[in-house]
Amino acid sequence: MKIIQSLPSPLSILLATLALQAVAAPVTASKVLTPQNFKDTISRGVWIIEHFSPYCRHCRLFEPTWNQVVEHFESKADPGIHLAQVNCALHGDLCTENGVTGYPQMNLYRNGEFLDTYDADREFDLLVDYLATHAEPEGTPAPAVHPVDEEAITTPLPTQTPTADNLVVQSPRAEANPSGEVVSLDVQTFDSFLAQGPAFIKFFAPWCGHCKKLAPTWVQLARHTQHKMNIAEVDCDEHKALCTSQGVTGFPMMFYYAHGAKTEYSGGRTYDQLVSFTEKASKPTMQVIEAPELEQAARDNSVLYLLLHNPSDHQVVNDVAKDSQLLFGSPPVYVSSSPELLARYDMPSSSLPALLAFKDNDTKDPASVFYPSSQPADALKTWFFTNRLPTSLELSRDMFQQVMNAPHNPLVVIVSAPKGMQDSVAEKLNDIGKKWRLRMSLSRNVRRDVVFSWMDADQWGKWMKSTYGIKASTEPAVIVADHSRLIYYDRDGTGLPIKLTSVSVSSALEAILGGTAKVKHSQNILERAVRSFNSGLMGLEKSIVAHPYMTVLAIAGLMGVVLMAIRKLLSDDVGDWEAEQRYAKRGRLD
Repeated sequence: MKIIQSLPSPLSILLATLALQAVAAPVTASKVLTPQNFKDTISRGVWIIEHFSPYCRHCRLFEPTWNQVVEHFESKADPGIHLAQVNCALHGDLCTENGVTGYPQMNLYRNGEFLDTYDADREFDLLVDYLATHAEPEGTPAPAVHPVDEEAITTPLPTQTPTADNLVVQSPRAEANPSGEVVSLDVQTFDSFLAQGPAFIKFFAPWCGHCKKLAPTWVQLARHTQHKMNIAEVDCDEHKALCTSQGVTGFPMMFYYAHGAKTEYSGGRTYDQLVSFTEKASKPTMQVIEAPELEQAARDNSVLYLLLHNPSDHQVVNDVAKDSQLLFGSPPVYVSSSPELLARYDMPSSSLPALLAFKDNDTKDPASVFYPSSQPADALKTWFFTNRLPTSLELSRDMFQQVMNAPHNPLVVIVSAPKGMQDSVAEKLNDIGKKWRLRMSLSRNVRRDVVFSWMDADQWGKWMKSTYGIKASTEPAVIVADHSRLIYYDRDGTGLPIKLTSVSVSSALEAILGGTAKVKHSQNILERAVRSFNSGLMGLEKSIVAHPYMTVLAIAGLMGVVLMAIRKLLSDDVGDWEAEQRYAKRGRLD
């Protein structure tokens, strides 16, 4: 009897079922579809449907992001896309019909037809970019199209003051990246693709692990830069000659091509970092600035450039705009003909145009001044790269490539900063850097650029020990790296270990620049031998590709020399044998 009383009643079962369904119901701002209304609902327009289960941990973690995406599109008057959900715990058959194999799964539909399954990272920015690419607004009027000057750079009228809008480097070309897809290039299509406008190109190998990791991010980048920038890739296994001609030495390598110039991208490879780069590269090259705005610009940028010019000299503005394109907007370049700024920096009309570099958020005195009219044509690009970094900086993972593989191959002072000493090391290093910069500005000798950096000893300790022999210590250790040659120096001009003082660091730099410092290698003997062998093979391959006929002649000549040597050796052996026989006959007694 007690057992019968303990059994659940039909009412309790019903209540439990309702409670279970209540728990399984989503807490979201988006529409929830059922088998009864699914097909009719998605039959018109573009829909992204999230198939989820309330018991799925990943679904619960993704819920705030999904709600944020819903709010983002619902706040628009005509978003061009609709968002909804299907609860697979309640409607498992519907999810099975829709090909759902895991949770959460987001399917894209257009007018009731399945288009795609979103398979990238479930991040807000990535998902918004993906949906914006497929959105089809119904009533939004097309943006007004303004005519573009057919000149390479729009030139302001003589009576105008240049504005930020008319300083955009704009070559006449077809619409950039109209499909939002990565274009695969070969020898036949490469040059014509570059002729269409600025392009960001990845060189890769199918077997390369880093290339495989970058591939989906590169696809997402192409979608994000639709109508903004051309994105392409080259398979170096299939097109070795093309990759060799472009200076590809490893995988993946990325180059930005604009206005006849090529620059290697050495920044980070995450989606956000690549997007940041493309956004900067596609923005106006220079911005006009007035005296009251300069201080705020300096507070916002640790380094900035300022072009001072005569109001009527538009040609120099255009020339500097072309060369500054290679900076990708970092540091920013400002342009002005303000009398106040000319007087502040003691720039008479006869000395213009002049480019000033300001560092460390300080506009009191320029760190360097460049006069374009008195320098060779290519000198400006070198000057831009030489002055693009602050006096001192933390050599973090994001900054490593930009510093160590900078195009002008600087010397890099690296200080190992123990735990708790980062702030004091940064302050001392900045002071040392400023004193060295002042010393070089007073010297008439052209010296190699020097970058002053520090690294977190806790985070980079193992790497610094294996690369530069820096052991864990409670005191900062200092070395000077020449990364382009994979060598470094750890002694000053007197032969003592370099200390974190202006005298010791300056002594070391003078010895290095004077060629008297003792060199150490950041690679062991085996690594250097392999690198040398690999460089030799690459050099041979370049020579063969560049001079195929000369290579054939050289090989034929080498084979001829070998055959002549063998023939001579054999003839010498025969001659010696005949001589021995003659001598033997003359010596017989019978």
